[in-house]
Amino acid sequence: MEPIHVVCPHCDTTNRMPRERLGEGGTCGKCKQPLLDGRVLALDGERFAHHVASNDILVVVDFWAPWCGPCKMMAPQFERAARELAGAARFAKLDTDQAQAVAARYGIRSIPTLIAFRGGREIARQSGAMDAPTLVRWVRELV
Repeated sequence: MEPIHVVCPHCDTTNRMPRERLGEGGTCGKCKQPLLDGRVLALDGERFAHHVASNDILVVVDFWAPWCGPCKMMAPQFERAARELAGAARFAKLDTDQAQAVAARYGIRSIPTLIAFRGGREIARQSGAMDAPTLVRWVRELV
């Protein structure tokens, strides 16, 4: 099988790994940190572009803002889903107040909005807060 590309959440290096070993998580060849540790990755505009374009795995991005009540309520659910699906997808958050250009480019009109990306392209979108089981089901349908 052809290797897939996984961007390190710690040093942003793009790593190649066999698809069949994705469930094992792997470690970064540069910084030796875990590649898929089940943590939610905080992105800014620059890191967003790199992680979305360079990852071959599914990247689920939560477009949120610190003042948003539903965003705050969903945050622990999003983290729980990230831990449960650690080997299947990367979960990330993008603060729309800090990255307004990215939010505008993707037409974010309400938050929280979740967008799933694969190979740099949007493949699914969901607006509104979700609990962890619903979020896990939604992501599993996309993987």
